[in-house]
Amino acid sequence: MQLGVATFLFAAIFGLGLGIFSSLNQNGLGDYAGVFVATIGAAMPSIVLAPILTIVFAVQLGWFNVLSSDYGFTDWFRGDFSNWRQVVLPTIALGFLPMAFIARITRASMLEVLRQDYIRTARAKGLAEFSVVMRHAARNAMIPVLTVLGPIFAGLITGSLVIETLFAIPGLGREFVRSVLIRDYGLIMGVTVFYAVVIAFMNLIVDLLYGFADPRIRY
Repeated sequence: MQLGVATFLFAAIFGLGLGIFSSLNQNGLGDYAGVFVATIGAAMPSIVLAPILTIVFAVQLGWFNVLSSDYGFTDWFRGDFSNWRQVVLPTIALGFLPMAFIARITRASMLEVLRQDYIRTARAKGLAEFSVVMRHAARNAMIPVLTVLGPIFAGLITGSLVIETLFAIPGLGREFVRSVLIRDYGLIMGVTVFYAVVIAFMNLIVDLLYGFADPRIRY
């Protein structure tokens, strides 16, 4: 769950930022760069990206540590950030694909909103560009993005066999696959029910957030 939450924050923050940046620079250099990164993220699975990140940034450059089993954020709440190098690579490897997906959805939704009449009216009234983008455009473009954020979060916190195996993280995904191999039906049913509950809960949260993104939905 710690890996899933960290990955979701990484994917959501960078995906939204990349999508908004690309939409504001449509057909420009920034847009091409954003679309390129999103395409690479969508085309490269974590089973390929994780070894590349490990070889380049951990083995050759030595910036991060993937050998220690001290993974987690338990000590972070006490102000101990000594294990931050153990967290970065698995978070990026697992979150690059959802980040690319969120960026593409955000870009498409923002491009549609930026062409609306009320955006031109807001700019004609002399509002600052930051206010136009964040308060008017981005907020109204969040409906499609919120729809995909719920299932993405549910999928991330239930574990990833590939990332947990490659980075030696004792997570739920690896235990779920092991339970299938040894026919531990209790654990299989428990993980399945947990995943279903998380999906239902996140769909409820998304429905509630619709009302904040677009007040008209409340009626």
